[in-house]
Amino acid sequence: MQLPEWWSSPLVARLVDASVGVAVVLIFAAIARAAARRTLADNDVRYRVRKLVDMTSYLVVALVVLTSMSNELSGLSFAMGGISVGVGLALQEVVISFAGWLAISAGNFYRVGERIQLGGITGDVIDIGILRTTLMETGAWVKGDLYNGRVVRVANSFVFREPVFNYSADFPFLWDEITVPVKYGSDHGLARRLLDEVSTRVTETATRDARETWPKMVRSYRIEDARVEPLVTLVANDNWLEFTVRYVTHHRTRRTTKDQLFQGILDAIDGTGGKVRLASMTVELVEIPPLRIQQGPQETP
Repeated sequence: MQLPEWWSSPLVARLVDASVGVAVVLIFAAIARAAARRTLADNDVRYRVRKLVDMTSYLVVALVVLTSMSNELSGLSFAMGGISVGVGLALQEVVISFAGWLAISAGNFYRVGERIQLGGITGDVIDIGILRTTLMETGAWVKGDLYNGRVVRVANSFVFREPVFNYSADFPFLWDEITVPVKYGSDHGLARRLLDEVSTRVTETATRDARETWPKMVRSYRIEDARVEPLVTLVANDNWLEFTVRYVTHHRTRRTTKDQLFQGILDAIDGTGGKVRLASMTVELVEIPPLRIQQGPQETP
């Protein structure tokens, strides 16, 4: 059986060589990923090895194709220049997202495992791809910055369009606050001491860790020193004495810290024997009295 004439052309031979080379690279990459899943127990290390294998395989595939097709590609350089302009305009979003990936990798915008807000979505970074960043979303219908179960993929181009909020990069703590309404006539001095004692006890670990971490921020940025110890302030309004407790907490424990604070405050107030009482607004709906409508006699023409 005689093979077609085009089968013996140099172009076909180079295409076959490139296909075989690409197949070999992909097989080795799949073997390396499978070996990493079996041998590496740490999730973070396994993720980084998998990403390294993927990026290496992409580069090797590109080198194999360019090496195999170098002669043909050199003859198409002028045409490729014109085509690249049109492709760049048509795939502008893809190009910007790829540039965003380069900026994320080189500019330390965020890393896997950090909590960020990107493109209006808040969540933990679980993957950084060439075109998209994958987040495990927090918030939405769930309060307290807890996971809601949605996995969101956000284009990397958003790093150029909107601010990137990082909750855990250099200073993994947040300032939070709660308000406690106290009735007029209560011992406000005792109330302040109770709030200060409870907040100091509950946030002791977070305050100590934040105090050790904050000097790194001062050395890295032009920023003034800040208070990380709990702060209790008072405002007297028309209805009650409003105490505000400001404190630092780890960005992943906002809800549990707030729960411990309120539990400790309620227990402390209950132990004052009525010297400190919480205030609340009571609205009483007054019943509308019955209305009697008397219809007069109708007039006859």
